[in-house]
Amino acid sequence: MTDHQTKAHPANHRLAGALAAMLLFAAVPAAFADGTMADRILTPADKARLASFETARRDAIAEARAGGSKADLATLDEVLAGGPEPILGVDIRGDYRCRTIKLGGNLPLSVYGWFKCRIDEDDIGYRLVKTSGSQRLSGHFIDDSEKRLIFYGAGHYADEKPRAYKSDAARDMIGIFVKAGAKRYRLELPLPKVESTFDIIELVKK
Repeated sequence: MTDHQTKAHPANHRLAGALAAMLLFAAVPAAFADGTMADRILTPADKARLASFETARRDAIAEARAGGSKADLATLDEVLAGGPEPILGVDIRGDYRCRTIKLGGNLPLSVYGWFKCRIDEDDIGYRLVKTSGSQRLSGHFIDDSEKRLIFYGAGHYADEKPRAYKSDAARDMIGIFVKAGAKRYRLELPLPKVESTFDIIELVKK
């Protein structure tokens, strides 16, 4: 879930980095070996969304490149550049600036403005929350590989309390979280419930 605000300014074109990053996600379905935490926690629908990660990502990027504006495509290339870098053992707690890029679906490419996010820790583990804007999210992480965490959570509106994962299938969110630079991370969400084919939330640590 994201807020519809003024589109961001153009950024540098980095297609090579984006293409390289695409190749690193091909093994996402391997996360569901019997008995893994992901296999135990995730809903069948979200396992299916993750299994379609690479295809959804590829198709959404192609749609964005075919119909997105020059400025938005420059921003997309900047967001896709870098990583994935090793993330296991990295302290990801802290305050972040975060923005959403929506690819495919209703519009080929939409880039939204910056909001506030935070990663803290509760009795489950690391928790990501979007703390500003009318549409928010909260969720947790599962270790998947040295360079990748699985995110599972749910969206909610600013006038609602955060929702628990599995409390409403229409609000459930699933994605892959990667480290893209010294202070940059990406949360990549395949097949969102509404609007788009693929969402990317860029997070920059303050």
